[in-house]
Amino acid sequence: MNHSLPKYGLDIWPQGSASLLNGASLVFLWGNAMRKKTPPIPFAGSQLDQTRHVCAFFNSDDEEYRVLLPFIKDGFHCGHKAIHVVNPDQRQDHFQRLAEAGIDPAAAQQSGQLELRINTEVYLPDGRFDPDRMIAVFEQLASGNSSGGYPMSRICCRMDWSVKDQSHVDDVIEFESRVNDVWRRHEDAVICTYHLGQFRGDEVIDIMRTHPMVIIGGILQQNPFFVPPETFLREFRKRPARPNSSTAAA
Repeated sequence: MNHSLPKYGLDIWPQGSASLLNGASLVFLWGNAMRKKTPPIPFAGSQLDQTRHVCAFFNSDDEEYRVLLPFIKDGFHCGHKAIHVVNPDQRQDHFQRLAEAGIDPAAAQQSGQLELRINTEVYLPDGRFDPDRMIAVFEQLASGNSSGGYPMSRICCRMDWSVKDQSHVDDVIEFESRVNDVWRRHEDAVICTYHLGQFRGDEVIDIMRTHPMVIIGGILQQNPFFVPPETFLREFRKRPARPNSSTAAA
């Protein structure tokens, strides 16, 4: 099967590539370093088992919700905590889509099972992005640390904010790599959603390299591009800064 990356025309699972097979092995070996105790989670035509940090690429809100809503609804049925980090203007639409899926967002918020946050307030509380601060924030949100005694959290983060000021993108990519060390120690499933039209092709590839699982075309797959943080960060920090342009590649 030949998968292509929408809008960029990049072949990401070329046939017969030994380097990509080695990458898949890295996912397996790195992801199994600390075993998850909770059962695998059905999601997007596959399941999340030992590695649960996912980059999900979409072309529209409708495509995103079509994939995420069954996963979100299943989490409520399983008694998992839902943490949703959305765009500033997305709150009302998000609640409406939850309601249409049979979820009462007001009741879920009141019970503490649903926690809704605005992405710019989470990631840029004082107008700047601080990776160390964000590592501490997500460590606090992680299962075992968050309030309510839930066995795990299903965390969905909309990442549009990172391209509003293009200077944030490289810091976010470094953070996405570093935060793997948090998620491998916890049970949580973490879905970072990126809309393809907003990011350049080289940024998309780096985002992929920081997540052990990926959703392309609505299907969850083990990510052969994933590079463990210690390897990725050593290479990434040696690179020259990329051009500071907010124009996405065609």
